[in-house]
Amino acid sequence: MTIGIDKIGFATSNYVLKLNDLAAARGTDPDKLSKGLLLKELSIAPLTEDIVTLGAAAADPILTAEDKEKIDMVIVATESGIDQSKAAAVFVHGLLGIQPFARSFEIKEACYGATAALDYAKLHIEKHPDSKVLVLASDIAKYGINTPGEPTQGAGAISMLISSNPRILAFNDDNVAQTRDVMDFWRPNYSTTPYVNGLYSTQQYLDSLKTTWAEYQKRHKLALKDFAAYCFHLPYPKLALKGLNKIMDKSLPQEQQDQLRKNFEASILYSQKVGNIYTGSLFLGLLSLLENSDNLKAGDRIALFGYGSGAVSEIFSANLVEGYEKHLSQTRLEELDQRQALSIPNYERIFFEEAELDAEGNASFSGYEEQSFALAEIAEHQRKYIKVEKSS
Repeated sequence: MTIGIDKIGFATSNYVLKLNDLAAARGTDPDKLSKGLLLKELSIAPLTEDIVTLGAAAADPILTAEDKEKIDMVIVATESGIDQSKAAAVFVHGLLGIQPFARSFEIKEACYGATAALDYAKLHIEKHPDSKVLVLASDIAKYGINTPGEPTQGAGAISMLISSNPRILAFNDDNVAQTRDVMDFWRPNYSTTPYVNGLYSTQQYLDSLKTTWAEYQKRHKLALKDFAAYCFHLPYPKLALKGLNKIMDKSLPQEQQDQLRKNFEASILYSQKVGNIYTGSLFLGLLSLLENSDNLKAGDRIALFGYGSGAVSEIFSANLVEGYEKHLSQTRLEELDQRQALSIPNYERIFFEEAELDAEGNASFSGYEEQSFALAEIAEHQRKYIKVEKSS
């Protein structure tokens, strides 16, 4: 029995910040962002958009009524939690109308959480081959205004339907994980933005990649030559490029090195326009690869490197299934170009906007007509979500 990704979806906010505009406003050389980070645009989420609305918007288009009857587990991986107690997965389960006898919960370990969720989902399908698991990686990366991390913000969600006999990717049983107790990036409960030791975090990412990759090769007797592509966690694409360069096997024929680099370029196209989406960044890279590479074929083996600060890393692989391309989108880049560009004043207004609750814990919101799902109000401190009805 094969287990893997049967369907995959993506959603992001309707607002985009052009990094050339940000560079001009901050007095920064635009090349520092476009070449130094390999980023062009960032998705910016308004107050009515959060991990619940993004997760639901990513999943809704890919799920059929039959899927919703067979899903018996919903996992949301995030580091942008909206409640210390109630899981975002419970909200999403209700919004999507998934059958009631399902487990729904949230999982956290920085940007690694969605990789852990896939591990859990795979174990569940092994025991229950007829069921399906919905895994959502949903996050809003937010740093301070005029801070070093400001150009690496972003917002979005990836949805993955995990099942037996998948139609896109089949997992291999070859996961190798590593944990190290470090403080490279963290966000205490009392802070709305994270603390980052940038250089140290870069070093941890690259060293975790190097050492986990060495252990993976040792355990499974595999080398770079055995893979058609390598996907990386993408806090910003330039860091992943450094990772590819670090593990590149120079003894490979130049043609294969060129293919790996070409597929890397395909894997960063969406992240260059969306920015950092934390738990979903690796899988946004995977989606970008699958929808934009012109040299992949059924049976190809793809390596994936997940990393979450703090730090946990994991390397695993999956093989493309015959006909995988039929279950992907060919218009995603054009759709991203339809987002509304924000001026710097409007971006900063959205950045600082917070819910203003009255004495009873109530607030209502507007301006979400173009969203698929929205946080419509807070009533007595309870978040109320709706599916937005589109006018014809």
